[in-house]
Formats: sequence, structure tokens, C-alpha cells
Amino acid sequence: MAFIGLALDLLLLLLSMASPASSCNAQEKAFLLQFLAGLSQDNGLTASWRNDTDCCEWEGITCSGDGAVVKVSLASRGLAGCISPSLGDLTNLQSLNLSHNSFAGGFPLELLASSSIVVLDVSFNHLSRALQPQESYSSVSNYSRLQVLNISSNLFTGELPSAVWEKIRNLVVLNASNNNFQGLMPSSFCISSSSFAVLDLTHNKFSGSIPVGLGKCSALRVLMAGHNSLSGPLTDEIFNVSSLEYLSFPSSGLHGVLDGARIMNLRDLSHLDLGGNMLIGEIPDSIGQLKRLKELRLYRNHMSGELPSALSNCTDLETIDLKFNMFSGELSMFNFSNLINLKKLDLMGNNFTGTIPESIYSCTNLTALRLSRNNLHGQLSVRIGELKFLSFISLSFNKFTNITNSLKILKNSSTLTTLIIGNNFKGEAMPEDETIDGFQNLQFLSIRGCSLSGKIPLWISKLKKLKVLDLQGNQLNGPLPAWIKSLESLSHLDISDNRLTGGVPAALMDKKVLKTGMTATHIDTDPFELTVYTVSSLQYRIPTAFPKALNLGNNKLTGTIPKEIGQLKSLAELNLSFNYLSGYIPQQLCSLTNLEALDLSNNYLTAEIPLALNKLSFLSKFNISNNNLEGPIPTGGQFDTFPNSSFEGNPKLCGIMVNQLCGSAEESAVPILSREQAERRITFVIGFCAFFAIGLLYDQLVLSKFYG
Repeated sequence: MAFIGLALDLLLLLLSMASPASSCNAQEKAFLLQFLAGLSQDNGLTASWRNDTDCCEWEGITCSGDGAVVKVSLASRGLAGCISPSLGDLTNLQSLNLSHNSFAGGFPLELLASSSIVVLDVSFNHLSRALQPQESYSSVSNYSRLQVLNISSNLFTGELPSAVWEKIRNLVVLNASNNNFQGLMPSSFCISSSSFAVLDLTHNKFSGSIPVGLGKCSALRVLMAGHNSLSGPLTDEIFNVSSLEYLSFPSSGLHGVLDGARIMNLRDLSHLDLGGNMLIGEIPDSIGQLKRLKELRLYRNHMSGELPSALSNCTDLETIDLKFNMFSGELSMFNFSNLINLKKLDLMGNNFTGTIPESIYSCTNLTALRLSRNNLHGQLSVRIGELKFLSFISLSFNKFTNITNSLKILKNSSTLTTLIIGNNFKGEAMPEDETIDGFQNLQFLSIRGCSLSGKIPLWISKLKKLKVLDLQGNQLNGPLPAWIKSLESLSHLDISDNRLTGGVPAALMDKKVLKTGMTATHIDTDPFELTVYTVSSLQYRIPTAFPKALNLGNNKLTGTIPKEIGQLKSLAELNLSFNYLSGYIPQQLCSLTNLEALDLSNNYLTAEIPLALNKLSFLSKFNISNNNLEGPIPTGGQFDTFPNSSFEGNPKLCGIMVNQLCGSAEESAVPILSREQAERRITFVIGFCAFFAIGLLYDQLVLSKFYG
């Protein structure tokens, strides 16, 4: 999309080349002051916009040589309120930019009706309501000069009316993405404007099929309408627009096949994104005719077959994203050596077999490689060291062998920040060789699910930039080493499902990164949006945030939960389940006000549940089942949302959750009840006591008869 930004920059530059030689006239000043009066928050703009000064000298105002206002630029100015229609009365205004503010209310039709505005940008505000009804657009001039309209990232609803586009004969760019528009996609963009080139309708609620009229847009270069609720096949309409350079319809409910004969029409295509749809069939050989193709994204479809050899003719390719399809065949049969510009290759979740192709090491610009969840085998080649820019590699869920050799090869990849190699190397030993001393920039390391034996190796202590460490699902033994404290950036640790012994180490309680700051950590890489961590329904992506978490569950830890754990104020997740921990739940846990998930289940914990845990307002997952806890279950707050299963297996607990009445008011954590609730409970207690007394009397009579 760089060419669009450059074109707009040049257009705005030309519009701004005006010399404020004369002062503005009184009428235009009045129109601007009307706009100022409509602001509920001006963020100091009034200091510049004073009635006793020349409005051509005001902040954000540019005038022509004769004193006419030609440009209003108030982007990212912290303004709020309504956009006054008076701006549409500035008869010489050519550029209006109010983006990245907090304007609300409707969109003034007068701005579209202006016969002078060329560039209009109100993106990233809170403008709402439907655009004006269709009959209102009769006031829009057939002589409108509007070329660029950006209303993206607002709260607009209703349909995007066709009538207005038929009036605006010079429109080149329309961005209406990230709103709540619904109904059918408009089809009349090119009826009047033969130069219409850019249309972005992504992230709305449009339905129906791809409209027929788009095929008439002979100058259309960018068509983006992904993340809507469309249906139907990939129609000829798209492939008839031979001028297209950027075609993006991800997650749009489209089905059908990628027709080889039709795709050849798009010889200028540089970006093709049809991911997240229901496409079937193979990638056609004619894809090789798209010599300018830079990005190919067909992820999350139902496509199959082998990679066509003709794809290697697309030598400009920088991104190939085919994850989660049913592609198959020997991956080494495809020749990657021609793709010298390739930076990102994602083939996760397919059925490729064989070894990693040697030809892939010719892609020396590669920054991200994901081949996980296939049927690949063998060992890593030393040639992977030729990929000098590689920052992200994921090979998990394959059948690779020799983890020691793999790590020794990868350690010299100085740019590597993310390494995911879990669910391989089954039954091997965790390498403890201290010569594995590279990985100087590694931030994310996952070697989960390998059933590796041995101890947590010392070489990990040298990874000073490590933020996320995942060793879950191995057979590691021994204590968690004290050097874990030296990894000052480590904020997400998962060593669950191992055979670790000892207590919960005090070294963890000393980690500053868990005591202060945000509850999530960021991985400073820029490969591409690859899901690298999934928990429940949440997916954490690089470079987005990971929760600060300690997961020590399902080991053989003993002792008590240290009270110092209350110092870890930024901790979001804590899992100590399925261990041999004893003692009480420390009151200090109630200080972890950012905690979202707490699992202490299947231990030998005793005493009562700290009542103040119900003050943890972010706590959404809680499990203390199968311990030896007793007393009342706290109520109120998040505790009213937890399922009964969170408390089962503690026969001495009482409360509604376990259908066990607590013995006295002093033992209960039940809050003050309403009169109606109190009366119902008193009635229940009286009835229960009467029943209990009769039962007790009956027991005494029977016992005295047989054992007296």
C-alpha cells in the first residue's frame, strides 16, 4: 500500500503549497469559529483561534495567497465534540483532516456537498449513526471535486448508500473500513468516476455476494473487503479488473476454487489475500504468471494438492502464508531457490512430508519460517545458519530428531528471537552441554511436549533476553534451579507436566519483572502475525502480549506456598495444581490484584479459603478442588461466577457452591441479605433444625433399643 500513501502525500503537499500573504476574510473566520464553538474539548486550541487575530495564522490553518482558507489540518489534536457543518461553507477549502480525535455524532452532509474539498479525512473518531438517507444526497453537487474520502475507524451504521457515489465523479480513494456498515456492498463506485482506484471496506458487516458493478472499475488498483459476512463464490467480477494490484477478501465466507484461467487476468497483482474462507481445490499452475506477486495468503481454507512448481516463477514473492489447509506431498520436491526475496513462509497445519528442503536455505532474506504441524522428519541442516536474518522459527509437531545437534546448529543464529521446536525429539535427553552458549537475542523458547529426560539445563541461564520459557510436557527432574532469578526479563514460565521436585523456589519470588509493570510482556520481533501460544480461547501473537504467568502444575513439588508470592503484583496467571503442596493458602495471595487465573487444585492444602480473594476483580478462572480445605466459601465478586467444580473434593467446605450449609453466621462469608432472602433462609433453617431434631430423637430411641 506504499504507493497509495505516496500519492496522498504528494496530493496533500500540492494542496499545502500556499503562501498566506493576505489575511483571511471575516466570513471564513466566522465559519471556523462556529466549528470551534461546537467542540466540547478543544485542548487549548482557543489560545490560537482568537477572534482578534488573523485566522490564516491560526494553528492548523493554511490560506492561499489571497487569504482564502484552503487547508484545515487538526489531526491527533485531542479534540472532541461535533463536526460543525460550517466547515462545508469554506468555499475554497481543499483539504480537511480531522483524523485521530474524539469527534462524535453524525457526519455533516455539507462536507460531501462541498464543491471545493479534494481530500477529506475524519478517520479514527467516534462518529456514529447511519449516513444520511438516500434522498438527502440530492444536495450533493455533480461538480464535487472530492478525490479522497477516509471515514474509517468510526462507529457508522446502516448501509453505505450508492446514491452519493454516483454524484462524486472524481472519487479516487474511499476508505470506510472498521465501521458497522451493513447490507449489500455498493456497486456504483465506477458509474461516474472512471478514475476510481482504491476501495477499502474491511471489518464491517456487509452481506450478500461480491457486487456485479465492480467489474466495471477499469482503474481499480486496490480492493479490500475482508472480515465481512459475505457469501457466494469468487465471481468473475473480481478477475475482470485487470488493473488490480491489491486484492484482499480474508474471512469473508467465500467459497469455490481459484480458477487458473481467470487469475491470469490479474497480471499486475502484487498482493493476494483470500485467507479464512472456504476455498477448495489446488493452487493453479497459472499462479506463476503473476510475476509481480509479493504476498500470497490462502491460509485457513480447504485447499489441497502439492505446491505447484510454477509458484517458484513468482520471484518477487516476500510472503507465502498457506497455513491450515490440506496441502500435501514431499516438501523437498518444491524448489525454493528462485524465491530470493522471500521473507516469510508459513506452511503450518498441512500434510507435507519429507525433510526440510535444502533449497529453502537459498532464501537468504528469510526472517520467519513456520513448518509446524506437518509430517516432516530428519535432522536440521547446518545450512540453516545461512539464513542471517531469521528471527522466528517454528518446527513443532513434526518428527524431527537429535535435539542436541539442532540446538548447536541454531545457537549461532544471532537474529533469532523466537524458537519453537516442541513435540519433536520424543524420548531424547535434554542437552546439558554448556557449549550451547549462543541465542544472545532469544526472547521466546518453547521445547514443550517432547518427553525429554534430564534436568533444566544450565545453558538456559545464559539467555539474558528471554521473556517466555515453555518446557511443559517433558520428564525433567530435580529442583527448579536458583539461577532462574538471573533471567531478569523472564515473565512467562511454564514448566508444568514434568517431574520436578523440591519446593516452590524463593528465587521466583524475587523476580522484579513479576513485581511491577504491566500484566503482559511483549516480544520485540517483527516476523508476521504467528500464533505461538494458545490458552483456552485466547491466542497470544508475536509481537503482541503474553500474560505474566507461572505454571508449575503437575510436578512433584512439596512444602508450602510461600507467603512472599504476594509480592508478584503484576502476575496474571498462577498454576500450582497437581503437586504435593501442604499448609494453608497464604493470605498474601489476596494482594495479587491483577490475577486472572489461579489453580491450586489437587494438592494437600488445609485450613480456610482467604475471604479477601473475592476482591480479585480480574479473577476469571479459579480452582481449588481436591484439597483438604474447610470452612465457608467466599461469596460476592468473581466468586459468584465460578462453577461448583472449582470447589469439589473438599468435604469440609461449606456454602452454596457445595450444597453444604455453614454452621454459624460467624463462619459464613455470606454478605448481608435482603429481608426477602433472610426470611427464606430463616424458614429453611427452622425447617432444617426441626427435621434434624426429630432425626436425632429417632436415633436415640433406636440406639437405646438395640445397644442400651
